[in-house]
Amino acid sequence: MIAIETKNLSRKFGKNIAVNNLDLVVPQGSLFGLIGPNGAGKTTTIRMLTGLLEPSSGEILIEGNSTHHDWRQLSHKIGYMPDFFGVYEDMLVWEYLDFFGRCHNLPTKQRSKVVEELLDLVDLTEKRNDYVESLSRGMRQRLCLAHTLVHDPQILLLDEPASGLDPRARIEMRELLKELGAMGKTIILSSHILHELAELCDSIGIIEKGSLVYSGSLEDIKQKALQRRTFRLRLISDYEEAMQIISNFHGVGDVFKNKDHIEVSFQGDDNETASFLSDMISEGIRITSFSEKASDLEEIFMRLTKGEVS
Repeated sequence: MIAIETKNLSRKFGKNIAVNNLDLVVPQGSLFGLIGPNGAGKTTTIRMLTGLLEPSSGEILIEGNSTHHDWRQLSHKIGYMPDFFGVYEDMLVWEYLDFFGRCHNLPTKQRSKVVEELLDLVDLTEKRNDYVESLSRGMRQRLCLAHTLVHDPQILLLDEPASGLDPRARIEMRELLKELGAMGKTIILSSHILHELAELCDSIGIIEKGSLVYSGSLEDIKQKALQRRTFRLRLISDYEEAMQIISNFHGVGDVFKNKDHIEVSFQGDDNETASFLSDMISEGIRITSFSEKASDLEEIFMRLTKGEVS
């Protein structure tokens, strides 16, 4: 089942196009990363998905139901955590969650149970009687995430949830998001911290200048990226002579020496890679080490936005 789908979704601010004909599909239960540089249109997209910003054109479907028909009825399915979440600092931690439980019309008995369960989930039980103003930045972020979960939404829209957190708080937030994913929640989170998304997400959408560059599973994008790969070679042979021979092989791009090894840019699948290695040996190049340089999400992102992966 599809949790969220957009069709030709666009948003203009005057003459500026913030989001341009966005076709996005987010499967139910997935942990979806919305990637893009600052100003790419991530926050505008998320604000439209929450109903806080009206699209200039296009359509949003929540679990197959168009928001054109009855947005209020669908909004309870969504929990939204903006990149900057204001908090009522003069409240106790438990009061803060209880207040929003009241806003969602939770009965008193249920509200009390929900508050305790959420405090336990975000590891703030020991802070329940502390004032919000006394919490660290990381604790406040976890409290705001608990606020997002008060009405038990199945879809979470999180805009830069790790923004401004120190390394320890980021790890805590990452583990919490993994736990929510394991509970079956559909999570869409935007970020420009790509290595963290690579550890969390099973699928991604890459936005640049308001347009969708890529959308799909991480496995698919890695397979595409593997069509252009970089190999590291260590040799006994003369490096300069070997580099001249290697540069003439089919599929080879840049060849350069980097300290004690050669780096070779190569385009081809596994069979072509095997032939490449065999051909080098046939040419008398004496190889002591042959390894592939791993492509991380940051490198893949740069290739996609430059049009190197299609």
